[in-house]
Amino acid sequence: MINLQYTIADIRELYLKGKVIWKEHATERMLQRNISRSDVKSCIISGNIIEAYESDKPYPSCLILGYCIDKKPLHVVCSTDGSYVYIITVYYPGLNKWESDFKTRKDVQ
Repeated sequence: MINLQYTIADIRELYLKGKVIWKEHATERMLQRNISRSDVKSCIISGNIIEAYESDKPYPSCLILGYCIDKKPLHVVCSTDGSYVYIITVYYPGLNKWESDFKTRKDVQ
């Protein structure tokens, strides 16, 4: 069960207001993986929170599954302090770690 102090609607609202801070790690990975800011926006607008990392610091973070402009599945890890959305990392989920729904982690030993 996801138990965060915020919802996907809160993240969307802050994102659409331009209250976004791009962490260095996220921008590096976006360049490496050829993921655009438009793709991240599309993911956040179309997506849902599929995992919560409540013990993350300085703010609890979450994993969003959404879709790029070209309909490819995309994962965005982000957090919020209520004033800003922090984009932590962004990646294309692979079938080596995720089931075909890209919501369920495979039990990889």
